[in-house]
Amino acid sequence: MTKSQIKRGDQLVLASHNQGKLAEFQALFAASGVVIKSAAAFDLPEPEENADSFEGNARIKALAAAQATGLPALADDSGFCVASLDGQPGIYSARWGGAHRDFSIAMRRVHDEMGAATDKRAAFVTVLCLAWPNGQTYFVEGRCDGQVAWPPQGENGHGYDPIFIPDGETRRFAEMTDAEKNAISHRGRALRQLMDIHVAPDA
Repeated sequence: MTKSQIKRGDQLVLASHNQGKLAEFQALFAASGVVIKSAAAFDLPEPEENADSFEGNARIKALAAAQATGLPALADDSGFCVASLDGQPGIYSARWGGAHRDFSIAMRRVHDEMGAATDKRAAFVTVLCLAWPNGQTYFVEGRCDGQVAWPPQGENGHGYDPIFIPDGETRRFAEMTDAEKNAISHRGRALRQLMDIHVAPDA
């Protein structure tokens, strides 16, 4: 099967209503000339994420957006996976923040459930799904290992960024500039894989 490619000037729907995530993807795609529009720009409802894996949830979101708009769509399903919590919150990372997805609540829950655990290892994992209106889907995965740090620090980023220090760093994601974070983040790593395959070389 010939791989489908996105070209400079093409529109790509980001299957998310999360403004922090939209800004992150727009920055990552900036040099490619691909125009990123959010699901909110098309008034798309948020589909129920009822799969039991990052891949499954990313596929649900990407296909729904692609078929609703007639445009290629990109979805990510990401999670914060803590070793001492057996990989939780994982696919439930946003839901740990309650009905309003308040990550100050989610971070506090991670801290409380870790208790006196000496194993601070954690990782951000993301799976990207690129979907086309004809139902074709493509997946890539990115991972960034590090450790949990408490208390939260930093004003940048979003989600669990204020309590995560990536390996090789002394700062939390939330203390880095967007460019610094994107160079090593799970999402940046996954997106570079995807762009190598599915964004036309002249884009």
